[in-house]
Amino acid sequence: MSTPGRAADQAHRPSKAATRAVDSLIQRAAELQRAPRTLRRAAAEQITAVVHAEATARVQELSADELKPFVGRSIRLNALINAGFSTIGRIEAASRERLMAIPNVGGQTADVVLRAARDYRERLARDSEVEFDPDHRTPHHTRLLGLLFAIRGADVAVSDLDESVARFRERSEPLLERAGSNASILFKLSLLFRRGRRNAAKEALDELALLAEEPDTLRLAAAIERAERATDPRVNDPDRLWRLYLSDAAAVHALLSTLVTDGGHDDVARGQVDSELGQKVDGVSLDVSLLKPTLALRRYQVFGAQYAIHQKRVILGDEMGLGKTVQALAVFAHLAATGAINRFMVICPASVQVNWLNEIEKHSLLKAFSLYGNDKEENTRQWLREGGIAVTTFTTLGRLKTAEQVELSALVVDEAHQVKNPHTLRSQDVSKVIDRAQRVLFLTGTPMENRVEEFRNLVQHLDSDQAAAIDPADALHGAKAFRRAVASIYLRRNREDVLKELKGRIEVEDWVRLTPTDEKVYRDAVDSGHMMDMRRALLTSEDSAKMGRLVDIVEEAVEDGRKVVVFSFFLEALAILHKRLGDVAIGPLVGKVTPVGRQAMVDELTERDGPAVLLSQISTGGLGLNIQAASVVVIADPQWTPGSEDQAIGRAHRMGQVHTVQVHRLLAKDSIDERIREVVEHKKLLFDEFARKSEAKSSDVRAVDSGFHRPEVLDDAAIPLDRRMVMAERYRLELRDTDGTGGDTGGNERRSSY
Repeated sequence: MSTPGRAADQAHRPSKAATRAVDSLIQRAAELQRAPRTLRRAAAEQITAVVHAEATARVQELSADELKPFVGRSIRLNALINAGFSTIGRIEAASRERLMAIPNVGGQTADVVLRAARDYRERLARDSEVEFDPDHRTPHHTRLLGLLFAIRGADVAVSDLDESVARFRERSEPLLERAGSNASILFKLSLLFRRGRRNAAKEALDELALLAEEPDTLRLAAAIERAERATDPRVNDPDRLWRLYLSDAAAVHALLSTLVTDGGHDDVARGQVDSELGQKVDGVSLDVSLLKPTLALRRYQVFGAQYAIHQKRVILGDEMGLGKTVQALAVFAHLAATGAINRFMVICPASVQVNWLNEIEKHSLLKAFSLYGNDKEENTRQWLREGGIAVTTFTTLGRLKTAEQVELSALVVDEAHQVKNPHTLRSQDVSKVIDRAQRVLFLTGTPMENRVEEFRNLVQHLDSDQAAAIDPADALHGAKAFRRAVASIYLRRNREDVLKELKGRIEVEDWVRLTPTDEKVYRDAVDSGHMMDMRRALLTSEDSAKMGRLVDIVEEAVEDGRKVVVFSFFLEALAILHKRLGDVAIGPLVGKVTPVGRQAMVDELTERDGPAVLLSQISTGGLGLNIQAASVVVIADPQWTPGSEDQAIGRAHRMGQVHTVQVHRLLAKDSIDERIREVVEHKKLLFDEFARKSEAKSSDVRAVDSGFHRPEVLDDAAIPLDRRMVMAERYRLELRDTDGTGGDTGGNERRSSY
């Protein structure tokens, strides 16, 4: 005969199974929330293992003579060396007794030498930085990569799951308590004799069973399972880990820099800011809660944001490639999280306006509004209502009448050297907005040390008293002296100073928006149906946005004393660029140049004293040449296969390169460049474009084009891919084909003319 308690227990076994499932889900979620901290501790330990392994390997090769300064003249190292202990590593590995067995080596000598060898290795380990060498993949480095990618996965997982886990716990934990799943033995025994408590537990078990089967719970369980895989350092095999590293080395090193402490790096992160001001800037507690967890700020970037927040009106003049944009976004994010006015503005050249919109979406949770083009008025009204980041251009600013009347929490002026002339309408328009901003951040990669008058004009926008105090004589004493003199308003760091931990390359996609001239020439090229004409038009129109941005990138690199290699398929584009750059340009390096001639061009680039720019066809210079002298690489037109671009970049980013390589990929919005990127990224042609338009139409009650759809022919593998790409652009521009052929794509017989 069964008791009521036993019968109830048998009846609710499924409910108890559901209870265990719910409880397990809570425990797994808690483990995931601890994962970022746990993984960071493991990574820090692995960093120690890596540098100690590297130091141990290094002392195996270092001559024992290196110990002489540390052991004193009375110690006879030659006796050890002659006995076969020729390296520091061999000495450290030996026992005291083994060394004392050598003639003329006593106990004191053995003790001193062993201690010196150990101290030397430990000093090497302390001073070492982790360097990932894809050509020398050690197990220690591979394990560290696994941990770093697991940390990135954990950061994203915790951020994504926080809200849903909190809701689930809020519902489930009271039920678990009522069901007595975590109760004591006495409480569970009391259920046998207290009907009210037993009924409450029964109801809680029933509710838990229902909760366990709810769609939201099942989705949460699936999300937790995915997150667990993402936070497992062993989930990727070694080859995949190194491929991931090569595809995103900058982000890996940025994360790595947050796990190591190095006072020397903290010093250079401050530029030439003195210790008193530096301590005040360090006192700013930067709130990054509105930045996405995938963005890891390096220490110098944190200091740059703190500096802008503390000093309020400054010029951030970091060298190209150090992330001035993300530092500005960190300022916006901090102010949005801590301030009352959630309204920001970016003023920039039209050529980089799209880039700003992309970076805001990629790295922050703040909303971006494009105050440019046909939608600028509506977007302005929405920005004024909702707050966020407005991104406009120098030329549009003067037509935004409301901008002069709006209070801004912060204003960023990108490529600020473009307002160096106070008499231009552009400068006057910017000044009016500056007057309404609580904080102002000018961004420019152009070094100011040799442009004191221009610099004074920029400072005049921010602080007239400081501008009057600038002494051109400070620049005569060198860049560091100049920067110290203006450190309260100007912060500049160089790549070599702050990216010592970064051995690799920084890759940037530079998106530009077509000019009206571009649009007309490009539309005609699309109408002709020739793909090569379409690609060429983007670089060769009379007012080409891509060529303008290309010149800006090259000139800024030249100002910094860099050597540059520009790759393009189109001879006409290289000829235009050569004419714009003048004597600093070398080449073009094209197919008809003999191998001897090609090497002569590379040698000229290497041997030039100062900056130089090698212009090359990607199909020619992208193969077989070593161009380590160049530390800036520009891909002027995207290639269909990533391998072509990687080979070209590899001409500069290879063994013997002593600089961090900056890679720029020039891309035009609303053009064939987007179709090429879709192919490279294995996306469906025009999929995102049609999704956006369809969503807009479905939300607009005035929409009447019920037949608007993405053409199936774009997925027809029987049609050559290049032809389908042309067809996609014709559909996008509503140059509809009648026969579905998409026109001539401009095959090999046409290419020789470009």
